Amino acid sequence: MTHILITRPEGKGAALAEQLEQAGYQASLFPVLNINYLTPSSTQLSPLINADKIIFISQDAVKALAQLKPDINIKAQFYAVGQQTADTIYELFGVRAATPKQFDSEGVLALKSLAQVDGSNIVLVKGHGGRPDIAKVLKERGAFLNNCVVYEREPVPDLTNDWTDHWKSSNVHGIVITSNAAVDAMFTPLAAQQLQWLQQCHFYVASERIAAYLQQQHVSLANIHIAAGASDNAMFTCINQQGSSMSEQPKSITTENTTSTASSSTSVKNEPASVKNKPANDKQKVSKVASLALLISLVVASGVGYEFYQKLNAGKAQNTIVNELSEQNKLLQQELAALKSSQMSLQQALFNSEEKVSEALTQSTLENQQALKAALQKAQQQGSSLNPQEVTSLQRMAEFKLWAEKDYQGASAVLKRLDGLLSEYPGTIEVRQAIMQDIQTLDSLKPIATEAIYLQLNSVINRIDELVFNAVNLPEETLVIDEHALSEDINDWQQNISNSWNKIVDSFITIRRHEGIAIEPLLTDQERNLINQRIKLNIAQAQDALLSKQASIYFSALNEAKRLISEYFKQDDDATKSVLNTLSKLEKEQLNFSQEVTLQSTQTVKEWVQ
Repeated sequence: MTHILITRPEGKGAALAEQLEQAGYQASLFPVLNINYLTPSSTQLSPLINADKIIFISQDAVKALAQLKPDINIKAQFYAVGQQTADTIYELFGVRAATPKQFDSEGVLALKSLAQVDGSNIVLVKGHGGRPDIAKVLKERGAFLNNCVVYEREPVPDLTNDWTDHWKSSNVHGIVITSNAAVDAMFTPLAAQQLQWLQQCHFYVASERIAAYLQQQHVSLANIHIAAGASDNAMFTCINQQGSSMSEQPKSITTENTTSTASSSTSVKNEPASVKNKPANDKQKVSKVASLALLISLVVASGVGYEFYQKLNAGKAQNTIVNELSEQNKLLQQELAALKSSQMSLQQALFNSEEKVSEALTQSTLENQQALKAALQKAQQQGSSLNPQEVTSLQRMAEFKLWAEKDYQGASAVLKRLDGLLSEYPGTIEVRQAIMQDIQTLDSLKPIATEAIYLQLNSVINRIDELVFNAVNLPEETLVIDEHALSEDINDWQQNISNSWNKIVDSFITIRRHEGIAIEPLLTDQERNLINQRIKLNIAQAQDALLSKQASIYFSALNEAKRLISEYFKQDDDATKSVLNTLSKLEKEQLNFSQEVTLQSTQTVKEWVQ
């Protein structure tokens, strides 16, 4: 019985093992990799909110992301590498995903909807490591790509040389491999003897990429069988086909041997007794048989030689392919190193520019502070005389605080200092009046509490899932007087019989009407989830509008969120009331991001100085 070893991670090879056992194979589950789900930060998951296209590399990527329960754009186009991945996406997210005809990275990139992606926001949900082909090609096509790493593969810690000996003693004929990581986990810790045995096994792989990687481990191409994909059906078909072809050859040989043996025994039995008395004829026959045997040996030897020649040429071709792949790998590594170097240079340049800007701002602030301090000291030293340059300097400082730093309180403080300076000298009433008017204007301006508003909106998002949806409330039925009630008096038996009959007739068919009440249809769990997500999206939109200083978008998003909450949730619930009250307060915020302030004292000071 052919023994097949399945190395897929735990929980993924049971169906294939059952198929193989039903077909007459011996199947064993032996995972060589562990799948560990990761927990990315909110920053790493944030591109999912505004993603135009989301590509899932595997089933594990879908399951790992679903456990995180992130905010995700359900309206985005979903893509899956294989059909099983697409089925998992529909099961966990309720979205139909596009799948390629060829279940690999090349097949995904061949989809028409991914040909023109210039300016599109694409999120690639994947595991740690893996092929960079999809990300590289999509970036070349002009897409804004974000990698969302949600899981990683790790070799099983107990995988040692002893396991290889166990496989050998169990008479393992074939091994199922679905990733390059599984190849590394199996071949890395082996000694020379175990490695030699493993290289002689038959391997059933999910793609040509894995086959080429196995060849780098010095596994013969004749022992590598490529399935139509990583699904259980594709693997079973590949194993079954190869198993049938391997079992046909020994059967034919056995049949030929049996036939020759039978014919030999028959000829011996049918040989007449007179032949024994003819030794010359026996020698002639022996010589003919020997010649025939020699001829057959030469034919077999030539066939073996030809087969060896073909294998030699195939080996040379394989070596050529391996060398080409090695050269391509070196070129890719060089390109990767160049990209990393360029990235580091850009990061360093950005860091240097930030330092320069910070130094310039610091220097400017110090110079302004020094100038202000010098002006004040000079004014104090002069005492009895007023220097117009001091007045001009303070006025310019106030303008700088207002326009450059948006520091209304700082500008007001400078003007108050200027007013105090002018108060000691006559002839400055008009200038001081203009300065006092500017001070009142600046003091009336209140800064927008952006951080506080943002945090309140965030608390509302956290409370959306706690809201209670509206239930269908049917009106209470009015009390109906039974006209056919039975009397307890025995003398009324005739009337009781009549009442019983009338009651049966009246209650044979009962029609109950509820007029004047609109009964809303019940919502499914998916629809409720979509409503919650719409409300959260509106509030998140309000947060973005707040940070980007777009007041109209902020109020529009809050109004839509209030409308949805008022329409779909119970209004007498405490949680609903609290959320609506918070949103109503936030709607009353005065978000005047473009406050235009003009200092009246600027022109007055210029005229006074002149």
